[in-house]
Amino acid sequence: MAFMPPTLEHDVRLKLVHVSKQFQDRGGSGQVLAVDDFTLDIHSGEFVTLLGPSGCGKTTTLRMIAGFETPTQGQILLDGQDITYQAPNNRDMALVFQNYALFPHMTVFDNVAYGLQVRRLPRNVIREKVREVLAMMGLSGMEERRPNQLSGGQQQRVALARSLVTEPRILLFDEPLSNLDAKLRVQMRSEIHRLQRRLNITSIYVTHDQVEAMALSDQIVVMNKGRVEQRGSPKDIYRFPKTRFVADFIGRANFIETCIEEVADGQCQIELFEQKVTGIPMPESLQPGPAIVMIRPEALTLRRDDSLPQGRIEQAMYLGSEIEYIVSIMGYQLVVVDNDPGNEIFDEGQQVGVAYVREALHLLPPES
Repeated sequence: MAFMPPTLEHDVRLKLVHVSKQFQDRGGSGQVLAVDDFTLDIHSGEFVTLLGPSGCGKTTTLRMIAGFETPTQGQILLDGQDITYQAPNNRDMALVFQNYALFPHMTVFDNVAYGLQVRRLPRNVIREKVREVLAMMGLSGMEERRPNQLSGGQQQRVALARSLVTEPRILLFDEPLSNLDAKLRVQMRSEIHRLQRRLNITSIYVTHDQVEAMALSDQIVVMNKGRVEQRGSPKDIYRFPKTRFVADFIGRANFIETCIEEVADGQCQIELFEQKVTGIPMPESLQPGPAIVMIRPEALTLRRDDSLPQGRIEQAMYLGSEIEYIVSIMGYQLVVVDNDPGNEIFDEGQQVGVAYVREALHLLPPES
């Protein structure tokens, strides 16, 4: 079953050029800018996630890509063809909805076959395609069941099978796992990852869950107030956020005020816990002077060592695979995550030394 027409690996499949979307506000007296000057290239076979809080514009962007909303300005190109004003059914895309959107009166087979039947394919071709995609989704033998006879995970697999069977050029996901329980979310996340890698289908995924975004994506586009805050690989977004918003939204982070000084050869000196730290990479966007140093919780460790900066454990939470501490030190409340089962477990109220992985320090602008 060929799910994509032949393309070069790095071809631009979808291109959004300065796309904006305005809506009338609820009072009818003005305009709300939901998406603001959004520009993005998505390459063939790439899995791109639009990530951000509620109201950031990610779902509106997806709906414009799908054709359910029309941009106020800008262009959307699919394989070089302008589809900005093209009807949704002519875009060769498939959307996996948050609520599955299965036909309750139809069997699993008929739900999956629906898109092929609309295209009036021969019955034997439809049977073969549906059989193959159901087998791929682990749904063989469930052809005659109705949606109310399926679990939530099985319904999501049917919805995914229905989208895949039409062999779209782009697969769109609108928070598809939000209605599943935590364990099932992890299972379905793994399933989507496996299928996308196997089929090499260009995918755009909308979520506010940073763990989903990190696990699934080749590229993450972090959105804030309708604009692209940062785009990059999961590793780059997590390790080298450009703003405090990105750092705080992707995982957890500690922020400590500092001052950049003695800049040379792309490195600088800062002060951390009243100690001078040299050789810190200097982002090109920063200047000497006030800054913020970001430290991820897992880059901090606690020790019985009087030579280290001293802090007090305010809270200790045992979570099985890790222990999470809140440590008060020099006016800051730091989150520390210890996932080494061989380390000593500290109690609330204890004085401890606070150490950090120097390579994990990352500088941010003070106003971010």
